[in-house]
Amino acid sequence: MTPHAKPTLGFIGLGIMGRGMAASLLRAGHDVVVHNRGRDAEVALAAAGARRAATPAELGGMARVVILCLSDTAAVEAVLFGPQGLAPALSAGSYIIDTSTISASATRDHARRLAEQGVALLDAPISGGQQAAEQGTLSCMVGAVQADFEACLPYLQAIASRVVHVGGNGAGQVAKACNQVAVSAVMLGVAEAFSLARASGVDPAAVREALLGGAARSTILEKNALRLLQNDYQPGFRASLMRKDLRLALEAARDAGACLPVAATTLQWLEALCNTGHADEDWSAVGRLIAEFARPVPPV
Repeated sequence: MTPHAKPTLGFIGLGIMGRGMAASLLRAGHDVVVHNRGRDAEVALAAAGARRAATPAELGGMARVVILCLSDTAAVEAVLFGPQGLAPALSAGSYIIDTSTISASATRDHARRLAEQGVALLDAPISGGQQAAEQGTLSCMVGAVQADFEACLPYLQAIASRVVHVGGNGAGQVAKACNQVAVSAVMLGVAEAFSLARASGVDPAAVREALLGGAARSTILEKNALRLLQNDYQPGFRASLMRKDLRLALEAARDAGACLPVAATTLQWLEALCNTGHADEDWSAVGRLIAEFARPVPPV
């Protein structure tokens, strides 16, 4: 890519997060071509100025930088290397920015295979939720060769207000696993706090207001806790995706020899939530499940 050139950007994966990110790129003035397995998701972006590609391979022939936002490791593998896949269509010197949350070991394998054809991979998983995706204010943790990170920084800054280079390929996925471990642990703590309050005859909403003024203040307490109080579990971020992310975190922990007892416990609750028909609800519904197990003790 020549200095100061403004290449066509490809975007594959127009779900809850991806469509907001693609729209942010358009607002930043980039030439964007989009593809989604369900083609209807492309329509609104096309109306906003994006071009459409029928397959990942077609998109690869149109773009020098391609951003992925897909659901899991298998989906990324299929888009990159499956039939009508992206990788064979890309020319040497191209970049793939994978914002999906997937296996760190698979990411390293993808980077190796792409490098053999002169294509650089950046694993750049994101955090911040749907609203941040729509506003271009996500947090992005990037695993890549330093030169590739610098080359792609302008595109990352169009979708994220915080972009941090955390190491080589796979490091971004490890950082995202750390994020999910941390936020899920806080969510479990908030759910338990509300369960204790309710079982003790204390208003959880009042408890939340009190906690927001002290050391327990967090984004989870500010935002996700309202879902528990309002019984609002429209996703957001689906329980099935958080389950997938914590499975990946525990897989990484086994590979690295780390101990994640709280994440393992949270995953058990998420497995129960998903296995009882609530996989497509927001992941904070784990708090409702915990509340359902409460057995308030009658006053003496």
